[in-house]
Amino acid sequence: MTAATSPQQPPSALGKAHARRLRDIYRSAGWPSQDLLEIELLAAGLLERVRAPAGHESLRVTQAGIALLAATLAANRASLSVHEALVERVATEMVRAGRIAWRGLAMRAQVATGRQDKPLRWCVAKPDVFSIRHTSVEAYVEPIVHEVKVRRADLLGDLRQPAKRAAYLDMGECWYVLGSDARGRCIGAPDEVPAECGVLVLEGGRLSVARAAPRRARSGLPFGIWMALAKATPAAGLGEDAQALLGEAGTAC
Repeated sequence: MTAATSPQQPPSALGKAHARRLRDIYRSAGWPSQDLLEIELLAAGLLERVRAPAGHESLRVTQAGIALLAATLAANRASLSVHEALVERVATEMVRAGRIAWRGLAMRAQVATGRQDKPLRWCVAKPDVFSIRHTSVEAYVEPIVHEVKVRRADLLGDLRQPAKRAAYLDMGECWYVLGSDARGRCIGAPDEVPAECGVLVLEGGRLSVARAAPRRARSGLPFGIWMALAKATPAAGLGEDAQALLGEAGTAC
């Protein structure tokens, strides 16, 4: 194989957008877009031009491109499993603390728009874990949102979305849960998270409070959230100790 025909190594600059384009082309007829992403994928040897007998040109993912897609898929699956494991861990800890916890809820919340004619707007918030106290007194439910992050890029991207954070704060007390990287280091520093949120960090396999969330007075939960909770299944995993704690919490109310 000559230097002119040898496959190129994918440049490190290729990112998620390139992987998405590769997936789109792999699943489609491969019509060219003729944009910068396509140029970079062609230059990296991840795409190739194919000319049909009729004369029109299409794109095809090369073996190098398929290998990159497979590697991206494996990395995404590994990251997802780590994320789901930490979500499950947080939900279990909330249950052990005498709370009722849900995972993967989709609930409506209100966020400020900064406009005088329409100061608030509705949005759909999807916290990783949402929990309330086990109580029959609405004013004592103390709702808490936990947002779990196991990759630094995801954390930084989330911190650049103040509307998302505002939606969580509209629902209750908000905590960020920061996982560890492959070397066991926390993916972020507590002071990177805005002061209106609490921070839990995973250290040595244990969850510890790096900074408590400010306490906020609440009179209860909106009817829409109650309906979402009623239609969802809470996290299981109550043991004998947690059952006893739940009993104590119920007696106290």
